[in-house]
Amino acid sequence: MPDPEIEPRRAPSIDPVEQLHDDRRRVREVMGGADKIAALHAVGRATAREMIAALVDEGSFSEIGTFTGDRDATPADGKIAGFGLVDGRPVAIVADDVTVKRATSSVAGSRKIQRVYEQAERAGHSFVYLGATGGARLPDTMGVDGFCGEPVFPWLMSRRRVVPVVTAIVGDSFGGSSFVAGLSDHVVMTRAATLAVTSPRVVEIATGETISMAELGGAEVHERVTGIVDVIVETDLQAVAAVRRWLSFLPAHGRELPPRTVGAAATGTAPLAGDPGLGALVPTRRRRAYDMHAVVARIVDDGDLLETRPLFARSVITGLGRIDGRPVGVAATNPMFLAGSLSPEACDKVCRLVVLCDAFNLPLVFLLDTPGFLVGRRVEHERLLPKAMSLMQAFQMARVPRLSVVVRKAFGMAFFALGGPGQGGDLLVSWPGAEIGFMDPEVASNVLFGDLERASELGAALAPMALADRGYVDEVIDPSETRMVLAQALARFAPDASGPGPCGWGADRPLAAWPSGW
Repeated sequence: MPDPEIEPRRAPSIDPVEQLHDDRRRVREVMGGADKIAALHAVGRATAREMIAALVDEGSFSEIGTFTGDRDATPADGKIAGFGLVDGRPVAIVADDVTVKRATSSVAGSRKIQRVYEQAERAGHSFVYLGATGGARLPDTMGVDGFCGEPVFPWLMSRRRVVPVVTAIVGDSFGGSSFVAGLSDHVVMTRAATLAVTSPRVVEIATGETISMAELGGAEVHERVTGIVDVIVETDLQAVAAVRRWLSFLPAHGRELPPRTVGAAATGTAPLAGDPGLGALVPTRRRRAYDMHAVVARIVDDGDLLETRPLFARSVITGLGRIDGRPVGVAATNPMFLAGSLSPEACDKVCRLVVLCDAFNLPLVFLLDTPGFLVGRRVEHERLLPKAMSLMQAFQMARVPRLSVVVRKAFGMAFFALGGPGQGGDLLVSWPGAEIGFMDPEVASNVLFGDLERASELGAALAPMALADRGYVDEVIDPSETRMVLAQALARFAPDASGPGPCGWGADRPLAAWPSGW
Protein backbone atom coordinates (compact mmCIF):
# COMPACT_ATOMS: atom_id res chain seq x y z
CA MET A 1 0.00 0.00 0.00
CA PRO A 2 1.43 3.44 -0.91
CA ASP A 3 2.67 5.53 1.96
CA PRO A 4 0.25 8.51 2.28
CA GLU A 5 3.15 10.64 3.43
CA ILE A 6 4.99 10.26 0.16
CA GLU A 7 1.95 9.94 -2.23
CA PRO A 8 1.92 12.99 -4.57
CA ARG A 9 -0.93 15.40 -3.91
CA ARG A 10 -3.55 15.58 -6.67
CA ALA A 11 -5.45 18.74 -7.52
CA PRO A 12 -9.00 18.50 -6.28
CA SER A 13 -11.28 17.29 -9.08
CA ILE A 14 -13.63 19.80 -10.71
CA ASP A 15 -17.18 18.74 -11.31
CA PRO A 16 -17.57 18.81 -15.12
CA VAL A 17 -21.15 20.06 -14.80
CA GLU A 18 -20.03 22.93 -12.60
CA GLN A 19 -17.25 23.69 -15.08
CA LEU A 20 -19.79 23.72 -17.91
CA HIS A 21 -21.99 26.23 -16.12
CA ASP A 22 -19.00 28.41 -15.29
CA ASP A 23 -17.78 28.40 -18.88
CA ARG A 24 -21.27 29.09 -20.17
CA ARG A 25 -21.70 32.01 -17.75
CA ARG A 26 -18.42 33.59 -18.84
CA VAL A 27 -19.32 33.33 -22.52
CA ARG A 28 -22.91 34.53 -22.19
CA GLU A 29 -22.52 37.18 -19.49
CA VAL A 30 -18.96 38.46 -19.73
CA MET A 31 -18.93 38.22 -23.55
CA GLY A 32 -15.94 40.19 -24.89
CA GLY A 33 -15.37 41.95 -21.59
CA ALA A 34 -17.18 44.20 -19.14
CA ASP A 35 -15.28 47.24 -20.42
CA LYS A 36 -16.52 46.70 -23.96
CA ILE A 37 -20.10 46.23 -22.79
CA ALA A 38 -19.83 49.45 -20.80
CA ALA A 39 -18.47 51.27 -23.85
CA LEU A 40 -21.54 50.27 -25.87
CA HIS A 41 -23.90 51.38 -23.12
CA ALA A 42 -22.07 54.69 -22.81
CA VAL A 43 -23.04 55.66 -26.37
CA GLY A 44 -26.61 54.39 -26.07
CA ARG A 45 -25.99 51.08 -27.79
CA ALA A 46 -27.35 47.67 -26.82
CA THR A 47 -25.32 44.48 -26.76
CA ALA A 48 -26.12 41.65 -29.14
CA ARG A 49 -27.64 39.64 -26.31
CA GLU A 50 -29.79 42.57 -25.20
CA MET A 51 -31.10 42.94 -28.74
CA ILE A 52 -31.93 39.24 -28.94
CA ALA A 53 -33.77 39.49 -25.62
CA ALA A 54 -35.80 42.42 -26.98
CA LEU A 55 -36.55 40.54 -30.20
CA VAL A 56 -37.86 37.24 -28.85
CA ASP A 57 -40.68 36.44 -26.49
CA GLU A 58 -39.42 36.39 -22.92
CA GLY A 59 -37.49 33.26 -22.01
CA SER A 60 -37.83 31.66 -25.44
CA PHE A 61 -34.25 31.96 -26.75
CA SER A 62 -32.34 28.67 -27.07
CA GLU A 63 -28.69 29.20 -27.99
CA ILE A 64 -26.47 26.94 -30.06
CA GLY A 65 -22.75 27.28 -30.63
CA THR A 66 -22.03 28.85 -27.24
CA PHE A 67 -18.56 27.31 -27.16
CA THR A 68 -17.56 28.04 -30.75
CA GLY A 69 -14.17 29.76 -30.78
CA ASP A 70 -11.72 30.35 -27.95
CA ARG A 71 -13.70 30.80 -24.70
CA ASP A 72 -11.20 33.39 -23.44
CA ALA A 73 -10.06 35.19 -26.60
CA THR A 74 -13.12 34.89 -28.86
CA PRO A 75 -16.17 33.77 -26.80
CA ALA A 76 -18.88 32.36 -29.10
CA ASP A 77 -16.55 33.52 -31.89
CA GLY A 78 -18.37 36.86 -31.93
CA LYS A 79 -21.55 35.31 -33.38
CA ILE A 80 -24.50 34.58 -31.09
CA ALA A 81 -26.95 32.15 -32.64
CA GLY A 82 -30.03 30.19 -31.78
CA PHE A 83 -33.79 29.91 -31.94
CA GLY A 84 -36.67 31.67 -30.24
CA LEU A 85 -40.26 32.83 -30.57
CA VAL A 86 -41.52 36.16 -31.86
CA ASP A 87 -45.20 36.68 -31.05
CA GLY A 88 -45.39 32.95 -30.46
CA ARG A 89 -43.93 32.02 -33.84
CA PRO A 90 -40.51 30.33 -34.14
CA VAL A 91 -37.58 32.21 -35.67
CA ALA A 92 -33.87 31.56 -36.12
CA ILE A 93 -31.50 34.32 -35.03
CA VAL A 94 -27.86 35.29 -35.53
CA ALA A 95 -26.39 38.41 -33.93
CA ASP A 96 -22.93 39.90 -34.34
CA ASP A 97 -21.26 40.51 -30.96
CA VAL A 98 -19.06 43.57 -31.47
CA THR A 99 -17.48 43.11 -28.03
CA VAL A 100 -15.54 40.18 -29.51
CA LYS A 101 -12.94 41.39 -32.00
CA ARG A 102 -15.51 43.74 -33.58
CA ALA A 103 -17.56 40.69 -34.62
CA THR A 104 -15.08 39.96 -37.38
CA SER A 105 -15.77 36.85 -39.46
CA SER A 106 -13.89 33.57 -39.19
CA VAL A 107 -14.36 30.05 -40.48
CA ALA A 108 -15.87 28.81 -37.22
CA GLY A 109 -18.32 31.69 -36.85
CA SER A 110 -19.40 31.45 -40.48
CA ARG A 111 -20.00 27.74 -40.05
CA LYS A 112 -22.29 28.49 -37.12
CA ILE A 113 -24.32 31.00 -39.15
CA GLN A 114 -24.72 28.45 -41.93
CA ARG A 115 -25.83 25.80 -39.44
CA VAL A 116 -28.57 28.04 -38.03
CA TYR A 117 -29.81 29.14 -41.45
CA GLU A 118 -29.97 25.59 -42.79
CA GLN A 119 -31.94 24.47 -39.75
CA ALA A 120 -34.29 27.45 -40.16
CA GLU A 121 -34.97 26.57 -43.78
CA ARG A 122 -35.46 22.90 -42.97
CA ALA A 123 -37.88 23.68 -40.13
CA GLY A 124 -39.66 26.48 -42.01
CA HIS A 125 -38.74 29.31 -39.64
CA SER A 126 -37.97 32.94 -40.48
CA PHE A 127 -34.29 33.94 -40.26
CA VAL A 128 -33.20 37.14 -38.51
CA TYR A 129 -29.68 38.58 -38.67
CA LEU A 130 -28.61 41.44 -36.38
CA GLY A 131 -25.52 42.58 -38.24
CA ALA A 132 -22.44 44.62 -37.41
CA THR A 133 -19.54 42.61 -38.83
CA GLY A 134 -16.13 44.28 -38.84
CA GLY A 135 -15.07 42.43 -41.99
CA ALA A 136 -12.90 39.33 -42.21
CA ARG A 137 -10.74 38.55 -39.17
CA LEU A 138 -7.10 39.31 -39.85
CA PRO A 139 -4.60 37.75 -39.98
CA ASP A 140 -6.65 34.53 -39.78
CA THR A 141 -8.27 35.04 -43.19
CA MET A 142 -4.92 35.60 -44.91
CA GLY A 143 -4.11 31.89 -44.63
CA VAL A 144 -5.32 29.25 -47.07
CA ASP A 145 -7.86 27.71 -44.67
CA GLY A 146 -9.10 31.11 -43.51
CA PHE A 147 -9.62 32.26 -47.09
CA CYS A 148 -10.94 29.12 -48.81
CA GLY A 149 -12.69 27.73 -45.75
CA GLU A 150 -15.03 30.73 -45.54
CA PRO A 151 -16.84 30.97 -48.89
CA VAL A 152 -19.31 33.80 -49.40
CA PHE A 153 -22.47 32.17 -48.08
CA PRO A 154 -23.33 29.71 -50.90
CA TRP A 155 -26.11 28.38 -48.66
CA LEU A 156 -27.80 31.80 -48.76
CA MET A 157 -26.84 32.67 -52.34
CA SER A 158 -28.71 29.61 -53.62
CA ARG A 159 -31.89 29.99 -51.56
CA ARG A 160 -35.30 30.13 -53.24
CA ARG A 161 -36.98 32.30 -50.60
CA VAL A 162 -38.24 29.27 -48.71
CA VAL A 163 -38.25 31.31 -45.48
CA PRO A 164 -38.26 35.10 -44.99
CA VAL A 165 -34.82 36.59 -44.29
CA VAL A 166 -34.54 39.97 -42.54
CA THR A 167 -31.36 41.80 -41.57
CA ALA A 168 -30.95 44.71 -39.18
CA ILE A 169 -27.67 46.58 -39.61
CA VAL A 170 -26.99 47.94 -36.13
CA GLY A 171 -23.36 49.01 -36.40
CA ASP A 172 -20.54 49.49 -38.89
CA SER A 173 -20.97 46.58 -41.26
CA PHE A 174 -18.41 45.31 -43.77
CA GLY A 175 -18.13 41.92 -45.41
CA GLY A 176 -20.27 39.15 -43.89
CA SER A 177 -23.26 41.04 -42.52
CA SER A 178 -23.26 43.32 -45.57
CA PHE A 179 -23.47 40.26 -47.81
CA VAL A 180 -26.38 38.88 -45.79
CA ALA A 181 -28.14 42.27 -46.03
CA GLY A 182 -27.69 42.22 -49.81
CA LEU A 183 -29.37 38.81 -49.94
CA SER A 184 -32.21 39.62 -47.54
CA ASP A 185 -35.90 40.17 -48.20
CA HIS A 186 -35.97 43.18 -45.87
CA VAL A 187 -33.22 45.41 -44.45
CA VAL A 188 -33.44 47.69 -41.42
CA MET A 189 -30.58 50.04 -40.50
CA THR A 190 -29.80 52.36 -37.61
CA ARG A 191 -28.94 55.91 -38.62
CA ALA A 192 -25.47 55.86 -37.08
CA ALA A 193 -24.48 52.58 -38.76
CA THR A 194 -22.50 52.00 -41.95
CA LEU A 195 -23.29 49.39 -44.61
CA ALA A 196 -20.63 48.75 -47.26
CA VAL A 197 -18.64 45.98 -48.88
CA THR A 198 -15.39 47.22 -47.36
CA SER A 199 -14.19 49.94 -45.00
CA PRO A 200 -12.97 53.49 -45.79
CA ARG A 201 -9.48 52.45 -44.68
CA VAL A 202 -9.31 49.69 -47.29
CA VAL A 203 -10.75 52.05 -49.91
CA GLU A 204 -8.05 54.62 -49.16
CA ILE A 205 -5.22 52.09 -49.33
CA ALA A 206 -6.54 50.49 -52.53
CA THR A 207 -7.55 53.61 -54.45
CA GLY A 208 -6.11 56.63 -52.68
CA GLU A 209 -9.59 58.02 -52.15
CA THR A 210 -10.31 59.48 -48.73
CA ILE A 211 -13.93 58.97 -47.76
CA SER A 212 -15.90 58.99 -44.53
CA MET A 213 -18.09 56.20 -43.18
CA ALA A 214 -21.21 58.26 -43.86
CA GLU A 215 -20.17 59.11 -47.42
CA LEU A 216 -19.32 55.50 -48.20
CA GLY A 217 -22.32 53.69 -46.78
CA GLY A 218 -24.22 55.81 -44.29
CA ALA A 219 -27.97 55.76 -43.77
CA GLU A 220 -28.64 58.75 -46.04
CA VAL A 221 -26.72 57.10 -48.89
CA HIS A 222 -28.88 54.00 -48.67
CA GLU A 223 -32.24 55.69 -48.07
CA ARG A 224 -31.86 58.14 -50.98
CA VAL A 225 -29.26 56.79 -53.43
CA THR A 226 -28.89 53.01 -53.38
CA GLY A 227 -32.29 51.90 -52.07
CA ILE A 228 -30.62 48.91 -50.40
CA VAL A 229 -32.19 49.64 -47.01
CA ASP A 230 -35.95 49.40 -46.54
CA VAL A 231 -36.35 51.11 -43.16
CA ILE A 232 -34.08 53.54 -41.26
CA VAL A 233 -34.42 53.85 -37.47
CA GLU A 234 -32.54 55.70 -34.77
CA THR A 235 -31.59 53.09 -32.16
CA ASP A 236 -30.71 49.42 -31.82
CA LEU A 237 -33.93 48.61 -29.98
CA GLN A 238 -35.98 50.47 -32.59
CA ALA A 239 -34.31 48.25 -35.19
CA VAL A 240 -35.41 45.18 -33.26
CA ALA A 241 -38.97 46.55 -33.05
CA ALA A 242 -38.92 47.19 -36.81
CA VAL A 243 -37.91 43.57 -37.42
CA ARG A 244 -40.74 42.33 -35.22
CA ARG A 245 -43.22 44.53 -37.09
CA TRP A 246 -42.11 43.26 -40.50
CA LEU A 247 -42.32 39.64 -39.36
CA SER A 248 -45.91 40.24 -38.24
CA PHE A 249 -46.99 40.54 -41.90
CA LEU A 250 -45.13 37.45 -43.12
CA PRO A 251 -45.77 33.72 -42.82
CA ALA A 252 -42.98 31.61 -41.35
CA HIS A 253 -42.32 30.02 -44.74
CA GLY A 254 -43.50 30.06 -48.34
CA ARG A 255 -46.05 27.27 -48.01
CA GLU A 256 -47.97 28.98 -45.26
CA LEU A 257 -50.49 31.80 -45.40
CA PRO A 258 -49.61 35.14 -43.81
CA PRO A 259 -51.21 35.69 -40.40
CA ARG A 260 -54.59 37.41 -40.51
CA THR A 261 -55.53 39.74 -37.67
CA VAL A 262 -58.73 39.02 -35.83
CA GLY A 263 -61.40 41.70 -35.57
CA ALA A 264 -65.03 42.42 -36.34
CA ALA A 265 -64.45 42.87 -40.06
CA ALA A 266 -61.92 40.03 -40.22
CA THR A 267 -64.37 37.53 -38.74
CA GLY A 268 -67.17 38.63 -41.01
CA THR A 269 -69.37 39.94 -38.21
CA ALA A 270 -69.38 43.51 -39.50
CA PRO A 271 -69.34 44.81 -43.09
CA LEU A 272 -66.59 47.09 -44.33
CA ALA A 273 -68.13 50.54 -44.48
CA GLY A 274 -67.80 52.82 -47.48
CA ASP A 275 -65.60 55.90 -47.32
CA PRO A 276 -67.44 58.90 -48.78
CA GLY A 277 -64.44 61.19 -48.30
CA LEU A 278 -61.93 59.08 -50.20
CA GLY A 279 -62.65 60.46 -53.66
CA ALA A 280 -62.28 64.05 -52.45
CA LEU A 281 -58.60 63.44 -51.67
CA VAL A 282 -57.80 63.25 -55.39
CA PRO A 283 -57.95 66.46 -57.49
CA THR A 284 -59.89 66.18 -60.72
CA ARG A 285 -57.25 68.09 -62.70
CA ARG A 286 -54.78 65.50 -63.95
CA ARG A 287 -51.74 67.76 -63.55
CA ARG A 288 -52.45 68.86 -59.99
CA ALA A 289 -50.17 67.12 -57.50
CA TYR A 290 -51.31 65.45 -54.29
CA ASP A 291 -49.81 62.95 -51.87
CA MET A 292 -50.99 59.39 -52.51
CA HIS A 293 -50.09 58.50 -48.91
CA ALA A 294 -53.42 59.98 -47.85
CA VAL A 295 -55.31 57.63 -50.20
CA VAL A 296 -53.33 54.58 -49.08
CA ALA A 297 -54.02 55.41 -45.44
CA ARG A 298 -57.78 55.32 -46.07
CA ILE A 299 -57.58 51.92 -47.78
CA VAL A 300 -55.38 49.87 -45.44
CA ASP A 301 -56.61 48.86 -41.99
CA ASP A 302 -56.18 51.61 -39.38
CA GLY A 303 -54.15 53.65 -41.88
CA ASP A 304 -51.18 51.43 -40.98
CA LEU A 305 -48.66 50.93 -43.79
CA LEU A 306 -45.16 49.63 -43.19
CA GLU A 307 -43.61 51.73 -45.91
CA THR A 308 -40.38 50.49 -47.47
CA ARG A 309 -37.70 52.74 -48.99
CA PRO A 310 -39.78 55.89 -48.37
CA LEU A 311 -37.11 58.36 -49.60
CA PHE A 312 -35.93 56.29 -52.56
CA ALA A 313 -37.77 56.46 -55.92
CA ARG A 314 -40.45 58.62 -54.32
CA SER A 315 -42.74 58.58 -57.35
CA VAL A 316 -44.02 55.25 -56.07
CA ILE A 317 -45.03 54.19 -52.55
CA THR A 318 -44.41 50.59 -51.55
CA GLY A 319 -45.04 48.74 -48.33
CA LEU A 320 -46.99 46.15 -46.38
CA GLY A 321 -50.42 46.72 -44.89
CA ARG A 322 -53.65 44.91 -44.15
CA ILE A 323 -57.08 45.04 -45.71
CA ASP A 324 -59.83 43.39 -43.68
CA GLY A 325 -57.12 41.82 -41.54
CA ARG A 326 -55.32 40.20 -44.49
CA PRO A 327 -51.68 41.23 -45.11
CA VAL A 328 -51.08 42.69 -48.56
CA GLY A 329 -48.30 44.36 -50.48
CA VAL A 330 -49.18 47.87 -51.68
CA ALA A 331 -47.61 49.76 -54.60
CA ALA A 332 -49.09 53.18 -55.34
CA THR A 333 -47.75 55.77 -57.77
CA ASN A 334 -47.42 59.18 -56.10
CA PRO A 335 -48.13 62.31 -58.21
CA MET A 336 -46.31 64.41 -55.62
CA PHE A 337 -43.00 63.26 -57.17
CA LEU A 338 -42.24 63.12 -60.90
CA ALA A 339 -46.02 63.28 -61.38
CA GLY A 340 -46.15 59.60 -60.40
CA SER A 341 -44.13 58.39 -63.38
CA LEU A 342 -42.06 55.21 -63.25
CA SER A 343 -38.29 55.74 -63.26
CA PRO A 344 -35.69 52.93 -63.40
CA GLU A 345 -35.39 53.14 -59.60
CA ALA A 346 -39.18 53.01 -59.20
CA CYS A 347 -39.29 49.86 -61.34
CA ASP A 348 -36.73 48.21 -59.06
CA LYS A 349 -38.67 49.29 -55.98
CA VAL A 350 -41.97 47.82 -57.17
CA CYS A 351 -40.30 44.71 -58.56
CA ARG A 352 -38.73 43.98 -55.17
CA LEU A 353 -42.16 44.18 -53.54
CA VAL A 354 -43.72 41.87 -56.15
CA VAL A 355 -40.99 39.26 -55.64
CA LEU A 356 -41.33 39.36 -51.84
CA CYS A 357 -45.11 39.10 -51.86
CA ASP A 358 -45.24 36.33 -54.42
CA ALA A 359 -42.72 34.23 -52.50
CA PHE A 360 -44.63 34.53 -49.23
CA ASN A 361 -48.27 34.53 -50.32
CA LEU A 362 -49.20 38.19 -49.84
CA PRO A 363 -51.69 39.51 -52.41
CA LEU A 364 -50.66 42.69 -54.23
CA VAL A 365 -52.68 45.91 -54.48
CA PHE A 366 -51.72 48.55 -57.06
CA LEU A 367 -53.10 52.11 -57.00
CA LEU A 368 -52.50 53.91 -60.29
CA ASP A 369 -52.21 57.62 -60.99
CA THR A 370 -49.35 57.78 -63.46
CA PRO A 371 -48.51 59.56 -66.73
CA GLY A 372 -46.37 56.58 -67.73
CA PHE A 373 -42.70 55.69 -67.66
CA LEU A 374 -40.34 58.61 -67.20
CA VAL A 375 -38.75 59.75 -70.47
CA GLY A 376 -35.44 61.39 -71.28
CA ARG A 377 -31.77 60.78 -71.88
CA ARG A 378 -30.91 60.11 -68.23
CA VAL A 379 -33.43 57.34 -67.69
CA GLU A 380 -32.66 55.71 -71.03
CA HIS A 381 -28.97 55.66 -70.13
CA GLU A 382 -29.85 54.29 -66.68
CA ARG A 383 -31.38 51.23 -68.33
CA LEU A 384 -35.06 52.12 -68.14
CA LEU A 385 -35.86 49.58 -70.85
CA PRO A 386 -34.62 46.43 -69.03
CA LYS A 387 -35.89 47.77 -65.70
CA ALA A 388 -39.37 48.28 -67.15
CA MET A 389 -39.33 44.86 -68.78
CA SER A 390 -38.24 43.25 -65.50
CA LEU A 391 -41.18 44.85 -63.71
CA MET A 392 -43.64 43.67 -66.34
CA GLN A 393 -42.12 40.21 -66.31
CA ALA A 394 -42.33 40.00 -62.51
CA PHE A 395 -45.98 41.10 -62.55
CA GLN A 396 -46.91 38.45 -65.08
CA MET A 397 -44.91 35.68 -63.39
CA ALA A 398 -46.43 36.34 -59.97
CA ARG A 399 -49.02 33.82 -58.80
CA VAL A 400 -50.57 35.66 -55.86
CA PRO A 401 -53.74 37.72 -56.43
CA ARG A 402 -52.96 41.05 -58.13
CA LEU A 403 -55.58 43.76 -57.75
CA SER A 404 -55.29 47.11 -59.57
CA VAL A 405 -57.26 50.35 -59.12
CA VAL A 406 -56.96 53.28 -61.54
CA VAL A 407 -57.48 56.33 -59.37
CA ARG A 408 -57.09 59.29 -61.76
CA LYS A 409 -54.98 58.44 -64.80
CA ALA A 410 -52.94 55.59 -66.25
CA PHE A 411 -51.11 56.22 -69.50
CA GLY A 412 -48.78 54.20 -71.67
CA MET A 413 -46.92 51.04 -70.77
CA ALA A 414 -47.04 51.92 -67.07
CA PHE A 415 -50.74 51.01 -67.15
CA PHE A 416 -49.87 47.50 -68.31
CA ALA A 417 -46.88 47.17 -65.97
CA LEU A 418 -49.17 47.74 -62.99
CA GLY A 419 -52.04 45.49 -63.95
CA GLY A 420 -53.56 46.59 -67.25
CA PRO A 421 -55.61 44.16 -69.36
CA GLY A 422 -53.92 41.01 -70.58
CA GLN A 423 -51.17 41.06 -67.94
CA GLY A 424 -52.52 38.28 -65.76
CA GLY A 425 -53.97 40.47 -63.02
CA ASP A 426 -56.97 39.22 -61.06
CA LEU A 427 -58.94 42.46 -60.72
CA LEU A 428 -58.82 45.75 -62.64
CA VAL A 429 -61.21 48.51 -61.60
CA SER A 430 -61.29 52.24 -62.16
CA TRP A 431 -62.74 55.31 -60.55
CA PRO A 432 -65.26 56.99 -62.88
CA GLY A 433 -63.32 60.20 -63.55
CA ALA A 434 -60.10 58.48 -64.54
CA GLU A 435 -58.33 58.65 -67.91
CA ILE A 436 -56.72 55.56 -69.40
CA GLY A 437 -54.89 55.42 -72.68
CA PHE A 438 -51.72 55.37 -74.70
CA MET A 439 -50.75 58.98 -73.97
CA ASP A 440 -51.87 62.09 -72.13
CA PRO A 441 -54.36 63.70 -74.58
CA GLU A 442 -52.61 67.08 -74.35
CA VAL A 443 -49.31 65.48 -75.36
CA ALA A 444 -51.03 63.50 -78.13
CA SER A 445 -52.73 66.64 -79.45
CA ASN A 446 -49.38 68.41 -79.64
CA VAL A 447 -47.79 65.46 -81.42
CA LEU A 448 -50.63 65.05 -83.92
CA PHE A 449 -51.83 68.59 -84.49
CA GLY A 450 -49.17 70.86 -83.04
CA ASP A 451 -51.56 72.44 -80.51
CA LEU A 452 -53.84 71.63 -77.56
CA GLU A 453 -57.15 72.51 -79.19
CA ARG A 454 -58.18 68.95 -79.92
CA ALA A 455 -57.03 67.45 -76.62
CA SER A 456 -60.60 67.15 -75.36
CA GLU A 457 -61.59 65.30 -78.50
CA LEU A 458 -58.82 62.75 -77.96
CA GLY A 459 -59.54 62.54 -74.26
CA ALA A 460 -63.12 61.41 -74.78
CA ALA A 461 -61.87 57.98 -75.82
CA LEU A 462 -59.91 57.61 -72.60
CA ALA A 463 -62.84 57.40 -70.18
CA PRO A 464 -62.95 54.15 -68.19
CA MET A 465 -66.49 53.45 -69.44
CA ALA A 466 -65.03 53.10 -72.93
CA LEU A 467 -62.71 50.38 -71.67
CA ALA A 468 -65.48 48.79 -69.60
CA ASP A 469 -67.69 48.63 -72.71
CA ARG A 470 -65.14 46.34 -74.32
CA GLY A 471 -64.33 44.31 -71.23
CA TYR A 472 -60.86 45.77 -70.68
CA VAL A 473 -61.79 47.01 -67.21
CA ASP A 474 -63.65 44.68 -64.86
CA GLU A 475 -65.71 47.37 -63.18
CA VAL A 476 -66.00 51.14 -62.77
CA ILE A 477 -66.52 51.82 -59.07
CA ASP A 478 -67.50 54.64 -56.75
CA PRO A 479 -64.28 55.78 -55.00
CA SER A 480 -66.01 55.27 -51.66
CA GLU A 481 -66.29 51.53 -52.46
CA THR A 482 -62.57 51.00 -53.07
CA ARG A 483 -61.65 49.41 -49.76
CA MET A 484 -64.77 47.23 -49.79
CA VAL A 485 -64.16 46.05 -53.38
CA LEU A 486 -60.58 45.12 -52.55
CA ALA A 487 -61.62 43.29 -49.39
CA GLN A 488 -64.25 41.31 -51.30
CA ALA A 489 -61.69 40.30 -53.94
CA LEU A 490 -59.20 39.23 -51.27
CA ALA A 491 -61.87 37.10 -49.60
CA ARG A 492 -62.77 35.53 -52.93
CA PHE A 493 -59.20 34.37 -53.50
CA ALA A 494 -58.53 33.31 -49.92
CA PRO A 495 -58.20 29.55 -49.48
CA ASP A 496 -60.58 27.66 -47.26
CA ALA A 497 -59.78 24.93 -44.77
CA SER A 498 -60.01 22.17 -47.38
CA GLY A 499 -56.94 23.08 -49.42
CA PRO A 500 -54.53 25.64 -50.79
CA GLY A 501 -57.10 27.44 -52.90
CA PRO A 502 -57.54 27.99 -56.64
CA CYS A 503 -54.78 30.55 -57.20
CA GLY A 504 -51.93 28.30 -56.11
CA TRP A 505 -51.25 29.55 -52.60
CA GLY A 506 -48.13 27.87 -51.30
CA ALA A 507 -47.16 26.48 -54.72
CA ASP A 508 -43.65 26.76 -56.09
CA ARG A 509 -43.18 30.05 -57.86
CA PRO A 510 -40.46 31.17 -60.28
CA LEU A 511 -40.12 34.54 -58.53
CA ALA A 512 -38.89 32.78 -55.38
CA ALA A 513 -35.56 32.36 -57.20
CA TRP A 514 -35.46 35.93 -58.54
CA PRO A 515 -32.10 37.55 -57.67
CA SER A 516 -31.90 39.77 -54.61
CA GLY A 517 -30.53 42.61 -56.75
CA TRP A 518 -30.48 43.27 -60.47
